[in-house]
Amino acid sequence: MAGLAWFLALVLASSAIQKLLERDRMSMAAAKLAAVGLGLAAPLSLVAAALEAMAAVALLFPATQMVGALIAAGVWLGYGVALAAAARRGDSLDCGCSFAMRRKPVDAFTIARPFILAGFAGMVFVAAAAGATLPGVEPVFAALGLFTLYHAAGEIAALPSPHRKVAS
Repeated sequence: MAGLAWFLALVLASSAIQKLLERDRMSMAAAKLAAVGLGLAAPLSLVAAALEAMAAVALLFPATQMVGALIAAGVWLGYGVALAAAARRGDSLDCGCSFAMRRKPVDAFTIARPFILAGFAGMVFVAAAAGATLPGVEPVFAALGLFTLYHAAGEIAALPSPHRKVAS
C-alpha cells in the first residue's frame, strides 16, 4: 500500500505545484468549476494547492498517512462533484487536468478520475488504520510508474476526439 500512498502524494504535489506555477490558468479553472468570479477563484485555487501540499506530505509518513488520506479524499471528492456540476451545466473548460492548456467539455473520464483517486485515498486510509508501514525503496519506483501512467492517461483523454464536438 506504500506505493499507492507515494503515487497519491506525487499526484497531489504535482497538482499543488501546477496551481502555484500557473496561477492565472488554475484560477480560471477554479472560477469555472466553482461557478465563482475570478476574485474568489484565485484564493480558492491557493487553498486547494495548500490542501494538496499538506496531504502529499502527510501521505509520506506512517504517523500522518490517515490524515493525509482524509484530506486527499476530501479534495478529490469536492473536485469530482464540481466537475459533475460543470458537466450538468454543459460547461466547456480547461480543468487543469493536464500539463497543456486544453478547453473541452467535461467528459466521463474527467469526472471519474477524482472519484477513483478518492477511492485510492480511502484504501490508503484503511491500510494506515491497520498499521501498514512504509517498506524499502520499491514503493517509490512503483509510485513513479503509476504516476507516469496516470498522466499518460490524462494526456490521451485530453486529445480531441473525432466523435466529440469541442465548444469554443
